[in-house]
Amino acid sequence: MKSSTKRLVIRNIAVSLCVATGSLLAWNYSTVTATTQDVYENLEAFSRVLNLVQENYVEEVDSQKAIEGAIKGMLNSLDPHSSYMKPDDFKELQVETQGSFTGIGIEITMKDNILTVVSPIEGTPAFAKGLKAGDKIVKIGDEQTQDMSLMEAVKRLRGPKGSEVTISIHRKGWPDIKEITLIRDIIPIHSVKSRMLEPGYPYIRIINFQAQTTTDFKKALTDLEKEGKIKGLVVDLRNNPGGLLDQSVKIADIFIDEGVVVSTKGRIKEQNSIFYARDNSPKYKFPLVVLVNEGSASASEIVAGALQDHKKAVIIGAQTFGKGSVQTIIPMDNGAGLRLTTARYYTPSGRSIQATGITPDIVVPSPTSMSVENDEKEDDQDKKPKYLREKDLKHHIGNGLKEDVTQKEEKPKTEEKPKAKVKAPAGKDKTEPEDLSKDQQLNTALTLLKGLNVFGKK
Repeated sequence: MKSSTKRLVIRNIAVSLCVATGSLLAWNYSTVTATTQDVYENLEAFSRVLNLVQENYVEEVDSQKAIEGAIKGMLNSLDPHSSYMKPDDFKELQVETQGSFTGIGIEITMKDNILTVVSPIEGTPAFAKGLKAGDKIVKIGDEQTQDMSLMEAVKRLRGPKGSEVTISIHRKGWPDIKEITLIRDIIPIHSVKSRMLEPGYPYIRIINFQAQTTTDFKKALTDLEKEGKIKGLVVDLRNNPGGLLDQSVKIADIFIDEGVVVSTKGRIKEQNSIFYARDNSPKYKFPLVVLVNEGSASASEIVAGALQDHKKAVIIGAQTFGKGSVQTIIPMDNGAGLRLTTARYYTPSGRSIQATGITPDIVVPSPTSMSVENDEKEDDQDKKPKYLREKDLKHHIGNGLKEDVTQKEEKPKTEEKPKAKVKAPAGKDKTEPEDLSKDQQLNTALTLLKGLNVFGKK
């Protein structure tokens, strides 16, 4: 009697799961390839497995946790960016988009089921401790990270300001795994930094796209204009992992007169959108250079792609990450949330960003210190530094074109060797990523702006 009662409970759970699944399928029922019968048969199989686990597993199983695990597994099998967020995780996400949270300051992803650093954020504990792109986080505290979800990892890395967290890192060239203890701190809210490189040539870096990014960018530009006429501007989007879509559109709109900034295309009509530049603010006419690299992703690629297609900027640096998919956050009744990939981003000319990225107009390789572990044989003398990109992530989606070119990259149009050197500003902030006088990509940008300025006068 007890066993049959348990079976009834499980079957009711399966029906509830079916109803929830049906609400998703209802988005575009006519295009669903699986028949209703197939769906119900698969759910029946899930119900039977769950029954067997509950009745025969060596320890008592919490049905809620089991079903939650099944949901997580389903979403993780779709692509690297779709995920299920428990109520606490959903709240963390909402806090993060406002730019105010405490943690260690790294952007992370999953590569081969191992938690991997995409890039450390400037001015954070992770940056100060020397964490680098490609570092594999093997453990957080005593917990192995293999098969740990991104949201779970983020939750473990965050905590009250001043508290400690120890992570175990493996890096190419290290004989052993190293433990690094970090003190959690408030991650900087301000996403914009600026300075004058030389008279007439300002530099603005966007670290990520948060709620106040456009406001901060405009203020920085106004303050720089007060120092003298701008002859050319460098906008640095390197190692910028993205952020809010509306902020990337507004940043691009500062320099684009009119037309499309970015479009999205999904499987259903509601996911198709076109974002236009608004002709309601003064446009700047000075030459513009945008710096990108392998850590430039999502919103950064939107800005770079839009300015490149509208011929409003010269893009300099390295091939970008290629994160061109749109995630829609869907709140659940229980306070949880779904992060679901629902569309792809396209530049104004119709190029897909997904798994291809943006190819710079002038390619200047990133320093080898940014590269991640190369899986090829050590005796391969011709191998080049390997950088983590979207196309390297397991289950990444294609770019939506008839011919899937996710494994191809456009050949560099030009490769410049910098000639001029940028003077490092006095009183340089300790959080500066490197000596600007040794920054080849930035040197190339400044040399180009000076050349354009001279050419313009002639």
